[in-house]
Amino acid sequence: MNDNMNTIPFETYESQVRSYCRNFPAVFTRAKGPFLYDETGREYIDFFCGAGALNYGHNPDRIKEKLLEYLQSDGVMHALDMYTVPKRSFIEFYEENILKPRGLDYRIQFTGPTGTNAVEAALKLARKVKKRTNVFALMGGFHGMTLGSIALTTDAASRAGAGVPLDNVTHIPAPYMFPELDTVQYMERLLTDDHSGVEKPAAIILETVQADGGIYPFDAGWLRAVRELCDRQDILMIVDDVQVGCARTGWFFSFERAGIVPDIVTQSKSIGGYGMPFALVLLKPELDVWEPGEHNGTFRGYQLSMIAAREGLAMMLEEDVERKVREKSEIVAEYMEGICVLDPQRIRTRGLGLIWGVDLWGFDHDGKMSKKVLDEAFRRGLIVERVGRGNTVIKVMPELLIDEETLRRGLDILTEAVAAAIRS
Repeated sequence: MNDNMNTIPFETYESQVRSYCRNFPAVFTRAKGPFLYDETGREYIDFFCGAGALNYGHNPDRIKEKLLEYLQSDGVMHALDMYTVPKRSFIEFYEENILKPRGLDYRIQFTGPTGTNAVEAALKLARKVKKRTNVFALMGGFHGMTLGSIALTTDAASRAGAGVPLDNVTHIPAPYMFPELDTVQYMERLLTDDHSGVEKPAAIILETVQADGGIYPFDAGWLRAVRELCDRQDILMIVDDVQVGCARTGWFFSFERAGIVPDIVTQSKSIGGYGMPFALVLLKPELDVWEPGEHNGTFRGYQLSMIAAREGLAMMLEEDVERKVREKSEIVAEYMEGICVLDPQRIRTRGLGLIWGVDLWGFDHDGKMSKKVLDEAFRRGLIVERVGRGNTVIKVMPELLIDEETLRRGLDILTEAVAAAIRS
């Protein structure tokens, strides 16, 4: 880190709970598009993307203009769940331009503005509808850090922070963990065997691409089989699209590639359009059995987030972002093959759209090699995150509108960083 950047106030007064800043020891001042800049003026290519909250990049002009216009008009800033013009505009646009063209019929619930709150609402609703307490979740899944969500999450360190028993969840092996095991058949056996000892769940919740679990895209056929299982067994299917939704995989909803329709969908992060805090739960109309105020939050439906979200969706559609992501995915795949060649026995890569992982589990199981790669990348001007078991996977997640030149430059840096870490 440059000595000109003062980090003493953070290190002296901020809680030890801080995490990302420990990997990126710089004080950032501004950001634009795919770039971040620190106090010394140094430029970094951002392949971290606000942990998935910045699919449209930093400070896109089109959205910024709408936000400034609203602020200057003295528009309502806080309205709980009262009727407002921004809310009406967002709902109408979302229904007419996102849901109906896809043949989807969902009610929209505005929750507190975080992904974990959307997941909490989905869990409460599923249990209320089915009058069952248990939920199936997958090993390797990450769904949030509040008590209901963290009960679903399997990362040991995250769970340890809860401080109380985390109950009412049965964790199922993810399909990549035991290739010889038919995990859908396994779940069905748990449900039909009167000696399984497992309570029938209200719902199955999953990410179609496990992100923090190590970048594992689930096969479309497997996702369809889960949907069929839910139909047979009267179980709700919840798709957590908080991180991998909003066109990240090349489809606006990550489940579209499988041709399925979940019963409940959670969205947050990039649905906010501009890095604004925003979260939604989409639910089939027949599931909308909430009593007024039964799940609420002081900042549900933040007005600026609705403005940014509506404009972000319009930009996504007009610029054909889904198609562009699928095209850029081929570029990333090409580089991933090149990175594997650096050490074919110990490096694995996987992903789709613009979410990919470089898995360095073959070197160690405690993330030492991945930390070397992260540090080498940062020194060269690239910001990436580590995920997965033992934090051994480098997550590659650039903004969706990144130009090809910058994308390739970032991937070149990543390749150099892996090569340098292996040599060290």
